Amino acid sequence: MADKETKEEELKEEEEAELKDQVISIRRVTKVVKGGKNLSFSALAAVGNEGGLVGIGKGKAREVPQAIAKAVEDAKKKLIEVPLSETTIPHYIRGEAGGGVVVLRPASKGTGVIAGGAVRVIMELAGIKDILTKSIRSNNAISVAHATMNALKKLKNPEKVSKDRGKEKEMIWQ
Repeated sequence: MADKETKEEELKEEEEAELKDQVISIRRVTKVVKGGKNLSFSALAAVGNEGGLVGIGKGKAREVPQAIAKAVEDAKKKLIEVPLSETTIPHYIRGEAGGGVVVLRPASKGTGVIAGGAVRVIMELAGIKDILTKSIRSNNAISVAHATMNALKKLKNPEKVSKDRGKEKEMIWQ
């Protein structure tokens, strides 16, 4: 029993070792109280292994490094698996969260990541090398990041869909 637990801990440590993190935004926030203003920092960070695993998290603390550490820890708890089709995503998808709307379109090999801000960071950490994106409505980094994650969660794996529908993989999205 103890061997099984140690193996699971080793796997978690290996997985965390290969995860890369990147800060998307840092904000200085204040809380107005009776005695004046309390200053703190809010951080948004993304974590991924550049192989189909990605997550975002928020953290808040009185110091910037602590806020970033909390955000990274939160992101590790919220990792999702992204189905990849070689270097891009399998199909067109639209994600919404709050005021942010993000459109993700698959692109041919060699196109690169055509994205900006929060979307670019998340795509690179997810391991997506060729994609066309468009951020509509809000340009708030937090809303855009959550909209991107919403879109990535809705992506379907072509192998699973073809098996479920009983159709060939090439005939699914036509």
